[in-house]
Amino acid sequence: MILLDGKKTAQTLKEEIKQAVTSITDKGKRPPHLAAVLVGNDGASLTYVGSKVRACDYVGFESTLIQLEASTTEAELLKHIEDLNKNPELDGYIVQLPLPKHIDEEKILLAIDPAKDVDGFHPANFGRMALEMEAFIPATPFGIIELLERYQIETSGKHCVVVGRSHIVGRPISILMSQKGLAGNATVTVAHSRTKNLNTLTKEADIIVMALGIPEYLTAPMVKEGAVIIDVGITRVPDSTHPKGYVIKGDVAYEEVASKASAITPVPGGVGPMTIAMLLKNTLLAYHRNH
Repeated sequence: MILLDGKKTAQTLKEEIKQAVTSITDKGKRPPHLAAVLVGNDGASLTYVGSKVRACDYVGFESTLIQLEASTTEAELLKHIEDLNKNPELDGYIVQLPLPKHIDEEKILLAIDPAKDVDGFHPANFGRMALEMEAFIPATPFGIIELLERYQIETSGKHCVVVGRSHIVGRPISILMSQKGLAGNATVTVAHSRTKNLNTLTKEADIIVMALGIPEYLTAPMVKEGAVIIDVGITRVPDSTHPKGYVIKGDVAYEEVASKASAITPVPGGVGPMTIAMLLKNTLLAYHRNH
């Protein structure tokens, strides 16, 4: 069984990006610059944005954190986005989701300049990705593809079942897995919470991408011998015996499924670290496109 080690692979990627930044700054040019906009004080969002800022520091990027009160109006946030769009010293930025309920997420995402949309959420980037044109690919699906390529997992002609249909993971990874490429050319089935006889589909799958958000949903009887398992799920499950009061669980019952899998991502340490690494890669791509 191959452990698809996202933590190790992400570190390799960061070292590669760090070298690329050094070659830029050695020529007297400014380094890539990534900004993050955070509205409110959501704990998970604060943790995630903090890890992004630290990753920027590590590879040598400039980073800017714009932290706004939860009471920030939609108009005020749109003004910040307009300023970021116009800033020539900024290569890319993200608006951390979720946003407070009084702000229309769709309106905010549409306001982001697609050329600086390093999260890859703007419809222009999604459409370009679907048409196999140059685009920013959402960081989590981008990270899955990178993992499969680096571990030389055979995907061509394989049956891939994607469980989950979100715009951030499920839909984009289903498109990418079916496209031409090293980690592509698969026959893809998209399933979700309303799919009937889901276990029949997963039993037939050569590759399963779990992005449902239900802890340990995928169990050993639902998987055939030798399947490749990509676990995107990350849920805090209360656990009074743990110092933090919770444990992190994926969508896969790891111990029992790993015994049948030919390759599997752990949680934590699988897809999660890859997401931040690919955000950095997108920012580096944005820098080169802008120059």
